[in-house]
Amino acid sequence: MSAAAPAVTAGARLEVRGLHKTYDSGGELVTALAGVDVVAEPGEFVAVIGPSGSGKSTLFHILAGLEDPDSGEVCFDGEALQRRLGACAFMPQRDGLLPWKRTIDNVTIGLELAGVGRSEAREQARPLIERFGLGGFERAWPWQLSGGMRHRAAFLRTVLLGRRVMLLDEPFGALDGITRADLQQWLLEVWSEVRTTVVLITHDVTEAVFLADRVYVLSPRPGRVAAELAIDLPRPRSLETLETPAFAQHETRLREALRAAVT
Repeated sequence: MSAAAPAVTAGARLEVRGLHKTYDSGGELVTALAGVDVVAEPGEFVAVIGPSGSGKSTLFHILAGLEDPDSGEVCFDGEALQRRLGACAFMPQRDGLLPWKRTIDNVTIGLELAGVGRSEAREQARPLIERFGLGGFERAWPWQLSGGMRHRAAFLRTVLLGRRVMLLDEPFGALDGITRADLQQWLLEVWSEVRTTVVLITHDVTEAVFLADRVYVLSPRPGRVAAELAIDLPRPRSLETLETPAFAQHETRLREALRAAVT
């Protein structure tokens, strides 16, 4: 008799259980994920970090429904979903703004693709335009926006979808340090208002500690969860939090976990 499947974690908004994924690379089988388990509670901010090639992007593509695992389950609110496309809102590394659409149409395109009429989509977006730092730029073209504004527009597009989980794939990785720090602070402020569950991929230890409630460390290929660290820094957090001894201690713990994962 086969073993019973493990019970779903009570109260989890998102649960990944035993994900395995192997690719055929020119006739050679490459295992990207080898039994990954991740849990995110309602309203929790979870970060996933690991070295290049640890399967972080593969994990996100599976969560977003862009790929299927070879085995394992992805559960939302205790229900295992085979068809996951559209279950999460997904913000990739690039802002993805369409150059032929103005800001207002770029931020509402997700709603329109989901079947919401253009006028209604704009009505849903307008109350948030100012909060997202885009007031007065509704009719601007993407090339007229700064890098930070483009990323805020992309995040607004993600928030407007109203999904239970938001997936953020290194959203600030291409920005300069000052803009990135400002947007991280802004992201926390917006998240504290919408309080949806967020899963973030990052390669930045400081970013993971600053933003997350919990961090999963993936090992080099094949990707496995090598460590799970709780970040118990008080909220709300500000850029001043980065200068505290407690923050430095969490950074040290995470760096040690990353070093241990690759040795």
